[in-house]
Amino acid sequence: MPSPDRLVILDRDGVINLDSDDYVKSLAEWIPYPAAIQSIAKLSQAGWTVAVATNQSGIARGYYDEATLNSIHDELRRLVTEAGGKVAHIAWCPHGPDDGCDCRKPLPGLLEQIRVALGMEDLEGSWMVGDSLRDLQAGESVKAHSILVMTGKGRRTLDKHPELADPQRATRIFGDLPQFVDWLLEKKNAG
Repeated sequence: MPSPDRLVILDRDGVINLDSDDYVKSLAEWIPYPAAIQSIAKLSQAGWTVAVATNQSGIARGYYDEATLNSIHDELRRLVTEAGGKVAHIAWCPHGPDDGCDCRKPLPGLLEQIRVALGMEDLEGSWMVGDSLRDLQAGESVKAHSILVMTGKGRRTLDKHPELADPQRATRIFGDLPQFVDWLLEKKNAG
């Protein structure tokens, strides 16, 4: 069972791969940031557990099906494994914003699925990395550290919510996932 402070939970679109306002609807449209794949592997190799929590309302909207989503996640796992790392669990919400589910971020359902899948008591002190306010809110609801990256919709999120940059707030902001991973590994090695 991983320790919460050694668990990094990643949003997918905009953090691991290019995001699209038209949705990532096929494996061909799923374009990972090569440095993000390497960063996930780097975390794994340093003894960290990495999980993914992703809203996938494109399923509810009929843009793609679960088989397509599974093929994308299989490719993500393959690339990370090939780079020497591991994705411990991928939790995804297939619902639309008005479906009334408990898993769509900013609700904590996806993070709870990860907690249960990994056999953890709680997620307090874990790390939630995202490019949207709802990613950060989901993390905050389980007392995870909030990390905003400027890839994907990150710049737009910060422009809409400049309070996230307030030093009194617990949110940390990084250019991208590799920058955060380098900071985290350096911080933990120094500590």
